[in-house]
Amino acid sequence: MYLAECSPSYARGSLVSTNIAMVAFGQFMANVVDGIFGGDSKNGWRYMLGLGAVPAGVQFLGFLFMPESPRWLVSVGREEKARRVLQSMRGALDIEEEYDHIKETCRELQLEEESRGKTPIIIQMLQIPSVRRSLLVGCSLQVIQQVAGINTVMYYSATIIRMSGVKSDEAAIWLSAVTAAVNFLFTLVGLYLVERIGRRPLTLVSLMGAIVSLAWLAVGFHLSALNTPPIDVIEHVAQTSNCARYRTCNACRQDLECGYCYVDMPDFVINSSCLPTSYDNPWTSTLGRCNSSSLPGNLTWAYDYCPTPYSWMPMVGLVLYLISFAPGMGPMPWTINSEIYPLWARSTGNAASTFTNWTFNLAVSMSFISLTESLTRYGTFWLYACLAFAGAILLALILPETKGRTLEEVEGLFARSWFTKSWFAGSADPIQTINPQTIQYVHIRGLNRDGRESELDSPE
Repeated sequence: MYLAECSPSYARGSLVSTNIAMVAFGQFMANVVDGIFGGDSKNGWRYMLGLGAVPAGVQFLGFLFMPESPRWLVSVGREEKARRVLQSMRGALDIEEEYDHIKETCRELQLEEESRGKTPIIIQMLQIPSVRRSLLVGCSLQVIQQVAGINTVMYYSATIIRMSGVKSDEAAIWLSAVTAAVNFLFTLVGLYLVERIGRRPLTLVSLMGAIVSLAWLAVGFHLSALNTPPIDVIEHVAQTSNCARYRTCNACRQDLECGYCYVDMPDFVINSSCLPTSYDNPWTSTLGRCNSSSLPGNLTWAYDYCPTPYSWMPMVGLVLYLISFAPGMGPMPWTINSEIYPLWARSTGNAASTFTNWTFNLAVSMSFISLTESLTRYGTFWLYACLAFAGAILLALILPETKGRTLEEVEGLFARSWFTKSWFAGSADPIQTINPQTIQYVHIRGLNRDGRESELDSPE
């Protein structure tokens, strides 16, 4: 919101998206730190947690030197301060046109606030049709971003990589750093595209790419499940356990109290068995050959994956998902939310959309592991793909284009109902603005100062 208020209209999308790019860079650096300290089982987590204070401290120091936005300064009567801040931000002394526009907007806002009374702003937003539409668009973007699974992918990237068949925990952590790097790099691509092709097409194309990638992930995990290796040994010490009844690795792995013990050969597995394990300590079996953290030869213990020739498919799907998601659906919900609310409702609108984002973030990330157990891994990604597809249909109907418009012009995009005849006319921008030539004609046509009718002919 602060970046949107301080940015010129021609660069607003890129500057707001830069914030999301830096979040992606922070995720990448966090994964690198995890990779560096991941081998230290005793103190590694302490270093990972403690080093998070360094960027937080740098950001806090930066806040001390950050000025208030010119719009806010004008709204509280500090006009000279607002002028100096605007000159500093634009790097020019001649900012009178923009400054006068901000003053006029704030004056109109003050008059509106006096007429609205003391009703809570969120209630006022719901009572005004145009603002209610903008709030629906903003919150819908945040919901769709989360139900498409982005933070599940980022939070559980190492787990998903392990699920695909990668054996080493350390390798999974470093591969998750690679996926975070992909996310960061393609968020930068979004910075380049946002002011060139616009918010709406970038969002919709990004979401469609994410849907295809989620389907690829689902197919990859399904093929892995269908081509699961068999169990050919029932160890004597485990004959009485429930794990002895399973005949394939996938069936064994789905039981949280069982794991797959096998001898790993270059192109196949041999001497495989399903052994009991503890839910709290699944890194070894409780009985049998794999009841040790140091296993001899090629003996391997797998409690959360099955060896499969299709392990590459989820990895490719993960990368394709981030390539598709990062340029558009990553930054655009935040960019668009910073633009679509009137000044009097901007902070409340952004707060409501952010609350929506984190609520669904919590729900989706907390349910991921449970969903993989109840719906299977491929079923979970099919669910995300279906939810994202439904979201794409909704956004195609209600999302306007805000590229190149001032924050005040953006407010007019939601003045017309979504269900007017022009809505279904097939325009790339479903919510049309008023033709500036029409406005000019209305002002010219009428009476002159002396009361006589103007002789200007109609442009028709």
